[in-house]
Amino acid sequence: MPLLTSPFAQLDLIRQPEQPNDPLQAFDAADEYLLSQLHAQALPADTRVLVLNDSFGALAASLAAQMQVTSNGDSHLAHLALAKNLARNGLPVDAVRFVPASEIPAGPFDRVLIRVPKTLALLEEQLIRLHGQLAPDAQVVAGAMIKHLPRAAGDLLEKYVGPVQASLAVKKARLLQVTPEARPAPVSPYPSRYRLEQPRLELLNHANLFCREGLDIGTRAFLPHLPTDLGDTRVADLGCGNGVIGIVCALANPNARLTLVDESYMAVQSARENWQAALGDRPADIRADDGLASQPTDSLDLVLCNPPFHQQQVVGDFLAWRMFQQAKAALAKGGELRIVGNRHLGYHIKLKRLFGNVEQVAATPKFVILGARKRN
Repeated sequence: MPLLTSPFAQLDLIRQPEQPNDPLQAFDAADEYLLSQLHAQALPADTRVLVLNDSFGALAASLAAQMQVTSNGDSHLAHLALAKNLARNGLPVDAVRFVPASEIPAGPFDRVLIRVPKTLALLEEQLIRLHGQLAPDAQVVAGAMIKHLPRAAGDLLEKYVGPVQASLAVKKARLLQVTPEARPAPVSPYPSRYRLEQPRLELLNHANLFCREGLDIGTRAFLPHLPTDLGDTRVADLGCGNGVIGIVCALANPNARLTLVDESYMAVQSARENWQAALGDRPADIRADDGLASQPTDSLDLVLCNPPFHQQQVVGDFLAWRMFQQAKAALAKGGELRIVGNRHLGYHIKLKRLFGNVEQVAATPKFVILGARKRN
């Protein structure tokens, strides 16, 4: 894979999760453009830089040896990538302070570098949180590949930070340079909430949640087909989002032992708050993780999953396949993985290849609910 070469460093970077012969690299021209623009300012070594949404640590790792860097983002995989890439390039892991998106990074910051995220609600919340965190004469620069840079991103920067100047395009990347101005303290519209009728729940959703304004149709198809009469079964909601699948399962199975896992810090924050609201102090393991990568083998009896089919802007079934593999490793003999998926994704073929068996539990015109048992 090519090295990221910038005026600050030359780095060998990997993506997370790792794939054999991965054709995708861990940086792009927008990262290079942001670093080049920052270097042109000849900033002192004690410059305090906040990096937002650094997918695999390319920006933070490049600056780690020369500036005071804080990285803030919503992806646990991005956090893992940053730690691995720092170590991979001979830099101490604590050279960058990482703050999950469930927390607010504390300034003041002299420079803010933003990779524009796919979910603009996340960008909006991050810009709201910048209020009061910028040093005098601070600058904010957002970057993206042009094909992933919506006009609304510039509108949000203008609304919450200050006037925006768009750069010329370089290698199909563009920067939005922002001059901070005094703004009234903004009121965040996040988290949002929606109600579920059966069972009756109000669900809270922080800014980066998928289907933040209402239950997604895949989960809606899945909920009526969650198992009941589970006794003290050990159950995981894999890719839990706001926790709705795990919570509904827990309400129907008062003795079941639940684990809720997601790689999004805001998802985990939402799931914890929703669990508390619905189930009070009932114990549950709710955590940000790389799926079930750290789950002990043979430690679960049932895994429930509505798998994602994209990682940031990249669409594919790699993450789903990896989650299925993790589920099989974590399940005890006789345990079941039960999923919902779009019919056209062909998950039954993958499950049969992995488990040797697959059963169609239910179906709608658009979705199938599938179950696969671990035989050995």
